[in-house]
Amino acid sequence: MAKSSKYYVVWEGYEPGIYSSWNECKLKIQNYPNAKYKSFPNLEEAKTAYAMGFFGYQKQKKLTSASFSTEGIEWKSIAVDAASSGNPGRMEYRGVVTKTKQILFHMGPFPNGTNNIGEFLALVHGLAFLKDKKSELPIYTDSKIAMSWIRQKKCKTKLGKNSKNEKLFELIKRAEAWLEKNTFKNPILKWQTKSWGEIPADFGRK
Repeated sequence: MAKSSKYYVVWEGYEPGIYSSWNECKLKIQNYPNAKYKSFPNLEEAKTAYAMGFFGYQKQKKLTSASFSTEGIEWKSIAVDAASSGNPGRMEYRGVVTKTKQILFHMGPFPNGTNNIGEFLALVHGLAFLKDKKSELPIYTDSKIAMSWIRQKKCKTKLGKNSKNEKLFELIKRAEAWLEKNTFKNPILKWQTKSWGEIPADFGRK
């Protein structure tokens, strides 16, 4: 028999992860209460789904099937987003290829952060990433606040610095310094959530 090309994501099981055969997957979920797993036709889709988490993937699936229009999206672009569990709380951010949702970078989680800080850092990280690649591709964000902070070259957060978020404030300082020292031609575009659904880099926690 030909070897199956499927990949299996285990979100909840004895050992969550991505497996290249059903036999491996089965060992991780058999008799596990409410195991959450799914097969995918290729490794790329499996990695994206695993990174989103089970509920994030389910939500994205639901949104994809909804009647959103894709008219007006600049597909040759990247998209960034952040998520925070609490405000402040554990925050992380990432950047993806807009069309395929391939993850380009993922930072965090950081303790005692906010979503706005994450959106700002994600944009700066995305701009630096594209500059390093000598690319002038547009970059999408769904945060008007982050776009404003980029224009001001300043993270205008009201969050206080403490021992828990010291590393986060170091990243903010580096991001602000990058904006002061660098120029870029990449258009920063506002993702139209009401028309297009959630931004491709969304973590699915809203």
